Amino acid sequence: MAYLSDMLRKAKQQSSNTSDAPETENQDSNLTSSTDRILVESYGDTKIYQIKGDKQMYYETPSPRYRGEEKVLIESLLELAANSINANDKLLQTRSEKRARLYSAVMEIVDKNPQINLPSNAKNFYVNAVVREMAGFGLIDPLIYDDNLEEVMVIGVNKPVYVFHRKHDMLKTNIVFYNDKDIYDLIDRIARNVGRHIDLQSPMLDARLADGTRVNAILMPRSPAGSTLTLRKFRADPLSIMDLINYGTINPVSAAFLWMGVEGLKSYPANMLISGGTASGKTTMLNAVGSFIPEHERLITIEDTAEIRLPFEHLIRFESRPPSTEGQGEVSINMLLTNALRMRPDRIVVGEVRGEEAYTLFNAMNTGHKGSLGTVHANSAKETLVRLTSPPMNIPGVMLSALNFIVMQQRIYDPRKGLVRRVTEIGEVVVDEELNSSVKIIFQWNPNKDVLMETGEPILFLKTLADYAGLSVSAVRDEWKSRTELIENLYEKGIRDLTTVTNSIQQYTKEKV
Repeated sequence: MAYLSDMLRKAKQQSSNTSDAPETENQDSNLTSSTDRILVESYGDTKIYQIKGDKQMYYETPSPRYRGEEKVLIESLLELAANSINANDKLLQTRSEKRARLYSAVMEIVDKNPQINLPSNAKNFYVNAVVREMAGFGLIDPLIYDDNLEEVMVIGVNKPVYVFHRKHDMLKTNIVFYNDKDIYDLIDRIARNVGRHIDLQSPMLDARLADGTRVNAILMPRSPAGSTLTLRKFRADPLSIMDLINYGTINPVSAAFLWMGVEGLKSYPANMLISGGTASGKTTMLNAVGSFIPEHERLITIEDTAEIRLPFEHLIRFESRPPSTEGQGEVSINMLLTNALRMRPDRIVVGEVRGEEAYTLFNAMNTGHKGSLGTVHANSAKETLVRLTSPPMNIPGVMLSALNFIVMQQRIYDPRKGLVRRVTEIGEVVVDEELNSSVKIIFQWNPNKDVLMETGEPILFLKTLADYAGLSVSAVRDEWKSRTELIENLYEKGIRDLTTVTNSIQQYTKEKV
């Protein structure tokens, strides 16, 4: 306490020498002072600018930059508060409740410790600064709570924090960390909040926050330019198939086809993989088509990070766990999948198929578990088959016949529209007389027209679906058309939220099929 008191005594001198609350400099860069910037969008305290001569836009938000004794005082108060307050009280259900409690508790510490002796007009400033650190994410706090951002990226010391905006893509921000200790402290606080440990002996962190945000961090010196932190955020309001239609990722005709395949006319649901590169939107598409699964069916999802969010009652979510630093305690995707098969599932959804779980999943498909869904990394529908049969997945060629469709999704830079995500292929897996599997492209994206179109190749699944449903192929095509009209009707009415769209789809399935 003597050391802390000495720090507080030195730090408070600066505060007591002014009649006003401390003036803290907002972080800024030379870009923000440019006269050649155009305001592109503004919401809340956030402003997005286009800088003349710079293709990358600029994200600006109020962010305090504490210096000198002011910073020492805040750190001292933070240390004192951290030793006195449980910032992770499980009874606190909301962000506002947590902040209110911490504010009251920190203010009580300030008032009850005479060695602090802050001027009354400075108390609110310092207490709020401490609460911002304890209850949130410090400098990047406003970024974390901006639902327009997909990703927040701290790339080192004396470098701007970057964000990936849902509308404006990659942006440079006005926030900068000038000391690696500040980045380390933030990473350490995040790790402790999720029950993990990170230090120089274990310098990497891969975790998930309570709200689903994925966290990846690497400490200096493994990252020589300074510790790095990447947070992938998830929307409070998940995207629906209608959102993907609005964005041009898919169109009503192909969406209705996937609906019919996933649902299966109550008789023969298709096994389907969504394939693509990193950040191409595979999981978003998986979640959107997951709403086509009949809600009365028993659904089990298995993921590395629980991202799939469907408004179903009979839904069981499993999440894998990596081994500890001692190499113990691993719960792999394959272990969870093997266990799920003993739970009488109607549907199984695997967030990402990449290893030994592929064999387990395809074995399940071949033994009667229809309607399975998952994602896989590949660059084309045909390459997906190659990846499935190659290490580390090693699916025997004969087992590929259980897979019906591969939906190929890509992230593409369009000079006219910028960065877009598109379903570029829907391939049907076909098997010849020698039981060799290949993929036939039945939908192909036309880049000139920016539309996903039928290729004219006969779709064998329609005949299979007709046979199992006791219908003619023409009746199945009529059903496809009817579902397309429903989706177009939702589009015209501007209906897009996942719950409402899912309810409309489920109601149609109950009444019309």
